[in-house]
Amino acid sequence: MIEATLCFVVRDGRVLLIEKRRGLGEGWYNGPGGKLEGDETPLECAIREVREELGIDVDPAKTEKAGELTFTLDGDGHTFCHVYRTDEFAGEPTASPEARPEWFGIEDVPYDRMWDDDRLWLPGVLEGDTVVGEFRFEGGEPLDEATFVDHDLEWGVEFAE
Repeated sequence: MIEATLCFVVRDGRVLLIEKRRGLGEGWYNGPGGKLEGDETPLECAIREVREELGIDVDPAKTEKAGELTFTLDGDGHTFCHVYRTDEFAGEPTASPEARPEWFGIEDVPYDRMWDDDRLWLPGVLEGDTVVGEFRFEGGEPLDEATFVDHDLEWGVEFAE
């Protein structure tokens, strides 16, 4: 199973999303994130991915775990994703070969240009809640062409990190 992260920068009623320029989910919006490398922790991965994709540095002390999401594909585990939320960063968000940053009002998040499951869990995370979820997809690889079929969510979860 792939272990990955997402990190949502939320400030002044807005969220900083990226439009993916290549790879899985190309053309869709999401938070910056990616796969863990080597022996890095999920938080270290989230911070690295934000820096690589947006050129900004989030404050680890102000970055909190907001979720753990499991994605299955055709009944098999595909991705386990650690979700983080922060409101502290240094620098100016800048486009990279991987991503184009864009600020959205919390009420204007473009869910029609995001993964089908995002509309189920992301609003709560953006409002400050925590979540554990499982999302089931069918239809084979690549994942961004599979069909979302079912989910389970648990809200208000406390994380040890």
